[in-house]
Amino acid sequence: MRCDAICSAHSFNINNLYESLKSSYAAQMYRDVLHIQHASEADPTPCDLFFFSFGVVTCWGMDDKHCLRAIEQAAPYADHLLEEIERDHFEVKFGEMARIHNDTIWIQDSDLFTRLGISYGIAQSVKLEAFETAVNDTINETRTIPQELATNGRIPLSARAIRRMMGSLFLKRSSINLYFDVLDIPEIIWDYPTLEPLYRMTSQYLDVNARVEILNKRLDIIHELFGMLSDELKHKHSSRLEWTIIWLIVIEVIITFMKDVFEVL
Repeated sequence: MRCDAICSAHSFNINNLYESLKSSYAAQMYRDVLHIQHASEADPTPCDLFFFSFGVVTCWGMDDKHCLRAIEQAAPYADHLLEEIERDHFEVKFGEMARIHNDTIWIQDSDLFTRLGISYGIAQSVKLEAFETAVNDTINETRTIPQELATNGRIPLSARAIRRMMGSLFLKRSSINLYFDVLDIPEIIWDYPTLEPLYRMTSQYLDVNARVEILNKRLDIIHELFGMLSDELKHKHSSRLEWTIIWLIVIEVIITFMKDVFEVL
């Protein structure tokens, strides 16, 4: 068996998704998670899907074709589909106790809540991967700006280009900050305390806490870059204002001089 986790959007409206699927599948809501149990005539073994409100779905016991089909079904209820999906994959085996080792999930049985607890940790990790990709792309796209400042003392961009870049940085940083709380301990644990050890085990295996700290530091880099661009824009505006004043003074001097010349003549 396998378990796949796919992040395809910023978020899902799982309430509307539930209304759409409940007539065709065995569907159940658990706070911000929608569980779907699916079985086909060709393979009567039940497969579990967990749709998380933060744009991730985990698929247990499904092949690629059916996982992607699940993403397609959720797409109409997604907010801002990602250009490239983030995905993680695990083998699933049965053993004496629940654990994860070498990208293999060991579970005792097909208990729903065991899968849900593990799914939540995996889903957060994949969502974190989407954040990491967005931040790394942003830093790489703007890597030359600090180099230009260090080499030339200025940014060789027009005020309009700087404003566009600042807008892009602000949107990317805001989109991450808006959904960043999904990486907190899930509230569903208060309803189902048995999920906590499974969730924490998964989160620890995937280094979620350490990766969140690194992501926060990289977000600080974007914030500092935003400040650099803001300062450069202010400098350009101040410089343009100074030159405007200088030219006005020059024009006034010329006009005064010409006036005096004509009076002498």
